[in-house]
Parts: sequence; C-alpha cells; structure tokens
Amino acid sequence: MAHDGLWEQLLEFDSELTKKRADCHYICEKNQYLLKMLNKKYVIDLKKREIFSDGSDSEQQPANFLEQLCLLAYLINSQDLPLAGMLVRAEELPSGQFFFRSLHRLPTEKLKRAFGSCPQRLYEALSHFDAEKRSFGDASIELRVFARIPLTIVIWRGDDEFDARASILFDRTASSHLPLDALLTAVKLAVDAVVEICGQE
Repeated sequence: MAHDGLWEQLLEFDSELTKKRADCHYICEKNQYLLKMLNKKYVIDLKKREIFSDGSDSEQQPANFLEQLCLLAYLINSQDLPLAGMLVRAEELPSGQFFFRSLHRLPTEKLKRAFGSCPQRLYEALSHFDAEKRSFGDASIELRVFARIPLTIVIWRGDDEFDARASILFDRTASSHLPLDALLTAVKLAVDAVVEICGQE
C-alpha cells in the first residue's frame, strides 16, 4: 500500500490532538478525518487506510499518490500555531536556501507561462479556491493549501522591455506544518490547480 510508513505514524497519534493541530474535523464513530486541501474536502479513513474526496457516493474519487502524500504529511506534522502574518520566500524558510534549488525549484516558470501576458487571469481562481486578492505585483492572490498553510501567488506582467515574473510566498510558519519536500509537492498541486482552473499555460 502506498505511504505505509506515513499511515503507521498517523495511527500512533491521538486523534483529538491531531484534529486540533491540523485544524480539521474527526468523526470518532467512523475513525475518519475530514480535511480540506485547496478548497476540496477529503476523507482520511484510518481503518481502511484510504483517502478519497468527500462528496456523494457517485462523486467520490480516490486521492492520487501526491494528494495522499500531502494530506498524510500535514496530519502528521501540523502544529497548533497561529499564522505569523509575515510573508517569506521559500529560501527564507529554515533550510530552504539549501532545499529549493535545482530539481526542487518552485514552479514559478509555469505561472509565468500561464499569466505573464495577462496577470488579471489569475483572479479567475478567486471564487473557486475561496482565495483573496492581494496588492502585490500586477496581480496576486492568497489561497489556502491547508487551513494552516496560506500561499501567496504574485505575477508581474511581461512586455517588450521586461520578462514576466512570478513569485510564491509563504507564511513564516509554513515549514512548521509540512517538511520541505511535502511543502514543495503541495505547492505544485496548488499551481497545477490554479493554472487548470484559469485555462492557461
């Protein structure tokens, strides 16, 4: 079974404390967590070791490998901490200057291709993700990957003189809730979802 080690870790934790740390719901009689990721609700079934999207039976879909990784890692690692209210670059997170390089770079190129010629398209994602408009760059939004992990996407328009730019910013507490490899995976899922919703790349 995928992620056996993560399931084993999660099963060792007290469910009520995990619920509080992750800011999610727990259904005791079903032994299930209900957790929102990118405005989509998931059921994490501890008895069956299954994760699926929360909806009617006909709409339930198994979470894919990367979604499972992020959901389990968040339930295991999240902390009961308030947001710092301070935005930082990935390199400013603890050990981030060593991790976010080479193959571990953030997917800003994908954002540039999708929105560099028309940053306002980014705002099409607002209603879908319950995101909020921000005042950075030519267009920017804040969306929640998880309850405790907001993500700020910033786009600067490209023109004949300057190339388009994109930036991804984190609350300073982000690495308290996910290890950096899982955080990068969550960011990639978020960027893929935003680009897909806005229909551009």
